[in-house]
Amino acid sequence: MIQSVKHKFFGDRQFYQMVLAIAVPIMIQNGITNFVSLLDNIMVGRIGTEQMSGVAIVNQLLFVYYICIFGGLAGAGIFTAQYFGQKDDEGIRHTFRYKLWMSLILTAGAMLIFIIFGRGLIGMYLSGNADGGDPTATMAYGLRYLKVMFLGLPPFMILQVYASTLRECGETVVPMKAGIAAVCVNLVFNYLLIYGKLGLPALGVVGAAAATSLSRYVEAIIVIVWTHKNTEKNTYIKGMYRSLRLPLSLATKYFTKGLPLLLNETMWAAGMAILTQCYSLRGLNVIAALNIANTINNVFIVVFVAMGDAVAIIVGQLLGAGKMEEARDTDTKIIVFSVVSCIFIAAAMALIAPFFPEIYNTTAEARRLAVRFILAQAVFMPQNAFIHAAYFTLRSGGKTVITFLFDSVYVWCISIPIAFVLSRFTSIYVVWILVFVQIGDWIKCIIGFYLVKKGVWIQNIVTNS
Repeated sequence: MIQSVKHKFFGDRQFYQMVLAIAVPIMIQNGITNFVSLLDNIMVGRIGTEQMSGVAIVNQLLFVYYICIFGGLAGAGIFTAQYFGQKDDEGIRHTFRYKLWMSLILTAGAMLIFIIFGRGLIGMYLSGNADGGDPTATMAYGLRYLKVMFLGLPPFMILQVYASTLRECGETVVPMKAGIAAVCVNLVFNYLLIYGKLGLPALGVVGAAAATSLSRYVEAIIVIVWTHKNTEKNTYIKGMYRSLRLPLSLATKYFTKGLPLLLNETMWAAGMAILTQCYSLRGLNVIAALNIANTINNVFIVVFVAMGDAVAIIVGQLLGAGKMEEARDTDTKIIVFSVVSCIFIAAAMALIAPFFPEIYNTTAEARRLAVRFILAQAVFMPQNAFIHAAYFTLRSGGKTVITFLFDSVYVWCISIPIAFVLSRFTSIYVVWILVFVQIGDWIKCIIGFYLVKKGVWIQNIVTNS
């Protein structure tokens, strides 16, 4: 009996080597990126609360754009993974061209929205009490930061097209190396431009934005050059730009399959922004505290984020190759691996919680709140690891409508109403609002477990495409 359970939920050494070969480079890339973001955040945070809060608000808004890009490319990415499983280069070329057009449209739309409505969007987070800082100064810093961050959107867009395709075809090391190079550039120029070292001007938040934008150009150039220089490995890249035309039937197919994902990612990211806005009604101290907590949280959650990518890549390729039972077995073991790993990761994060906020030059209340937010996030990390893996399981089989309902619709119908009511109609402590929002996800865990176990996601979506 014990052996049967062990075989069902845990793999052998070779299995974990295979999973980690995919996941570890993604973890390293995301981990280094998030660690440098953490250092970036600390550098800005040591200038003052208003600067840190202004940058945090803009990054929350830009996060919606970033997630829109991920969502816009994700639908075609499902096909890419399965095309790769079938060794269909022409199919991969079609999905790549679709991604180019989709990312261009989304980036142009985002820039237009930020240019027209940027001030109003930042102002949404400054409508609460002014505890912890000056809202007018926060607005000014946020607008300055946003203008310079525009410069980094085009390279980010093209990078995601290339890097996502490489990952879906099993190449995770090159994007990782490019990410490492980029974060080194970001870190060095953050230090030089924020504080004005080596004779450069001290630009503060503008310097932080300039360093980030520069690093994105470096990352994009590395990935693009490597992809085109290694055509023997990336055979699909040959002839990629002979034409950017895409058969209407395929564009329609990718769009139809990907639209729920695009809507889902957009609505989910917007939902996260609204949740933050609900918390922000309790003052600028809360914005500062959430910024500190989310920064360290992003470093620790790279494990389950990478495991979600591993599910999408490995299980997607197995489904494309018609290995349905192997896909089910692999998926179960990756989910268990992700959740168990995050129990230990969460414990480490909880140990750091009392010390990390002390690094920041902010109010004592913001630091106290940050400790409690970090502890709450650590408690619910294993739960979120399971939800994340379940989401990518459903997505790997092309169940995009179900993922739309499971993810963003749930956020808007359950999570946001909880935060909205508690933040506006009660005086409950703001950390408890976050806790109750997380408790609301218990229902999502049950739904995810049922859908994954039932196997509604087990299908090959590229057969006869």
